[in-house]
Amino acid sequence: MYFQPLVNMLGEASDECLVRPGDGMKIGVIACETFERGLEHLIKDDRDIVHKEYLEFGLHEHPEVLKKTVIEKVNALEGKVDAVLLGYGICNSLAEVTEEMRVPTVRLDADDCIGVLLTPAEYEKERKMCAGTMYHTPYFARMNREWFEKEMRKKMPNYEEVGIDIDWYLRVMFDGYSRVLFIDDRLGNVQECIDMSKQFADELDLRWECREGTLAMLAKGIERTKELAKAKGKVGGPSQLQGISAQ
Repeated sequence: MYFQPLVNMLGEASDECLVRPGDGMKIGVIACETFERGLEHLIKDDRDIVHKEYLEFGLHEHPEVLKKTVIEKVNALEGKVDAVLLGYGICNSLAEVTEEMRVPTVRLDADDCIGVLLTPAEYEKERKMCAGTMYHTPYFARMNREWFEKEMRKKMPNYEEVGIDIDWYLRVMFDGYSRVLFIDDRLGNVQECIDMSKQFADELDLRWECREGTLAMLAKGIERTKELAKAKGKVGGPSQLQGISAQ
């Protein structure tokens, strides 16, 4: 086990939204539920946030479904908000998705949720350090074996007939992996998640490690969304604006 603190690349204040509420703007948030814990920490008292919706994890396994869903969710807010924070990384299908939005939209500029919570640069370091890594945020640690068992039942409804159980399924799925890396989001109350993460690693004979993550990219995403909303007010409408990504 090791503990490696992450230097906040956007400065000590970047885990808080830098644009203050109360400017009369209306912001919508459409995000993967993996970000709910971090986003709620950042926006729970923000009067500018008038719509929040967290979508079920797993849509990324069906890229076109994910893309269609987030486009529909964002476009449904047309006329109701000034700008939207899309709480997703690229996630296999969203690289250019903001071009299809009818509402000014900010997407998080990372490959996926782990890239957001580590930053892309630190994510790349971890991938080079150990390619066979299962990344555990508090959200993923809580999923534990139960989530994978549900997936097994869904994908292999006849698993009992062919003599398959969850232990076999997990060992096949994580064949070639060598570690579980727990990412502490620094929001506290994570001991239960750490214990579950360690247990998951032990059951698969993987080494367990831990490091800190950051909410900097989420905070920057909120900041950029508010900047986009302000710009919309100045130019008179979304047709003159393009979606952007938040790094």
